[in-house]
Amino acid sequence: MTIKVESMHAGEFLLSEGAGNISREAINVAAGPALQPGQILGLVTLSGEFAPYTPTAEDGSENAVAILWGPLGESDVPRRGRAVVRLAEVSEAHLTGLDPAGEKALAANFVIVR
Repeated sequence: MTIKVESMHAGEFLLSEGAGNISREAINVAAGPALQPGQILGLVTLSGEFAPYTPTAEDGSENAVAILWGPLGESDVPRRGRAVVRLAEVSEAHLTGLDPAGEKALAANFVIVR
């Protein structure tokens, strides 16, 4: 018997958000590996592109500021995506790369981890 595992759907991590689409923004994500919905993102200061949150970085991505809405494939060039950046409640179990500092940083933008 073959067991199939379904990947996470776009926005599956979201418990609630502000009215309309006030919680989401269109973003540019730095070139790199494939990313799944729920990936915590930081903003790289020099490029203005979002990248996976890396607490030990020193380029701006050490500050958690957003959560990737939908999947992005691997790319050698920056990619267009969507992210939750404010006024939302999210499921901790569905997030990738979250640590206590990241959770606190997201809370500053009213993105509350439950």
